[in-house]
Amino acid sequence: MLTIGELTVDIPIIQGGMAIRVSMARLAAAVASEGGIGVIAGTALSIKDLKEEIRKARELIVNKGGALAVNIMVATSNFMELVQASVDAGIDIVIFGAGFSRDIFEVLKEKRTKIFPIVSSLKLAKIAEKLGADAIVVEGGNAGGHLGTDKDSWDIMKEITDNIKIPIFGAGGVINPEDAERMLNLGTVGVQMGSRFVATDECDVSDYFKQKYINCKEGDVVKIMSCAGLPANAIISPFVNRILDGTQEQPTICNGCLKKCSHSFCVNDRLVRGHDGDAEGGLFFSGRDAWKINDIVPVKEIFNRFKPVFEKYKK
Repeated sequence: MLTIGELTVDIPIIQGGMAIRVSMARLAAAVASEGGIGVIAGTALSIKDLKEEIRKARELIVNKGGALAVNIMVATSNFMELVQASVDAGIDIVIFGAGFSRDIFEVLKEKRTKIFPIVSSLKLAKIAEKLGADAIVVEGGNAGGHLGTDKDSWDIMKEITDNIKIPIFGAGGVINPEDAERMLNLGTVGVQMGSRFVATDECDVSDYFKQKYINCKEGDVVKIMSCAGLPANAIISPFVNRILDGTQEQPTICNGCLKKCSHSFCVNDRLVRGHDGDAEGGLFFSGRDAWKINDIVPVKEIFNRFKPVFEKYKK
């Protein structure tokens, strides 16, 4: 059990907030029901849709002991509006990455909502702690999606846990219980896992998307440059190959979803295509160690596998 202020979670596992529409109400509720921190990816959702997902998740949570969070990219153009909508809807935790926001601390300082920034360096970790973060997610370059460092999580974690007093969750490379134990040995209080939760019954992506993970081999996850101006890890696909050789299709329509965009391609559109199983045009973000995943199971089964590790490391 982990206690942060008045927030208590039975199992300190954060389910990664994977956009677009990968981490939604059903998955987040299943994780929270098992005593973890279930996360809804708010990036690219409308205010109405985000509030509706939070409402649905609350209705689906069947056991107390977990918590409900949202993950929102700072790079998105309506970041603070989505944060405020989440707070209004009664979210427990706001997790944010793909950039850093100082404003969020001022806006939420009088609220019950906890703030968990995602950082990839000791410098940002210290800033987050000084500004009043309740906990920090430290993410390495082996994680899925947009990245803040080239270094693996294993290489940056100890320096940060040795110098930061607030709770730290380790992200990047956590696929199996042995990985979680390795992360806890580096001084974290828990872990954040994204890729492992894609291959679950409750994740609302296409079966093709899940099979991309199951069929992934070591070396199949490569680094690309996202139009958001950040490097990202994705599974090799026809569209990723076009990004790598510079022949990707540029968008003809832009809805201004990002604060800054290179317009080399529309990451939101391509992630939605991946979600829907578009083999030719879809983009499939993934942690670099997704090749370790070999089955699609219920969320409950993942927690059953990981619980012995956290029992061993009870603080």
